[in-house]
Amino acid sequence: MSGKPIQPKSTDAVSSGQKSEPAKAGGLPEATPSASEDIAAFVAKARAMSPHTAGARGRLVFALDATMSRQPTWDMACALQADMFREAAALGSLDIRLVYYRGLNECRATGWISDSAQLAKLMGKIDCRGGNTQIGKVLSEARREAVASAVRAVVFVGDAMEEGIDDLCAKAGELGLLKVPVFMFQEGHDATAERAFREIARLTGGAWCRFDPGAAAQLRELLRAAAAYAAGGREALMRLSKTGSGAAKLLGQMK
Repeated sequence: MSGKPIQPKSTDAVSSGQKSEPAKAGGLPEATPSASEDIAAFVAKARAMSPHTAGARGRLVFALDATMSRQPTWDMACALQADMFREAAALGSLDIRLVYYRGLNECRATGWISDSAQLAKLMGKIDCRGGNTQIGKVLSEARREAVASAVRAVVFVGDAMEEGIDDLCAKAGELGLLKVPVFMFQEGHDATAERAFREIARLTGGAWCRFDPGAAAQLRELLRAAAAYAAGGREALMRLSKTGSGAAKLLGQMK
């Protein structure tokens, strides 16, 4: 993957080795209740979704804000990403496509990665750079992959939103129609980001959850749960509760 900034042909282009496709218009799904404000609500939401076939390969788009303020969390995500592969291994397998944005107009996507060491090596070569958010490009890339390769879920980790919320909602609605949930994991308490992240999660049938800055244990639980869902659906989360004390504690809080 080249270290040179890309020049997208359109505002939704992502460097992924594939030609960009024009976004298809689609109506937004009907409103559903907003996600709850804690980690247990994320697990509860994922459990309520349609299960996937155990033993099949799961595909997860792992998207990260790599602007300058995100360096500590980027480093933390590098250290935790192997947990996603380990969690999925008990259910089948997991392929991850890393998508990240940084700088003024740089948004990149890797190929599908099925090995944690490979992903860690790649992430270790990426440094965060100042710039604005490009969540719209992330959602567009997720939509393309959902059509092309049956993505089961999208995870996004970020702390800010500096784009038009209506544009983001339109893209999120398309993912909702494709039955691809987006799990929005917010670091910190930015009110504008929270409003947008909650709406993206609602429109896609995903979930929003906040984790404290620098809270590796909280982020680890979220990533493990997302990987379990991508690999095996809601039944996999029940299985996770039997092997992971953190997941068991979260499941125990659900009614």
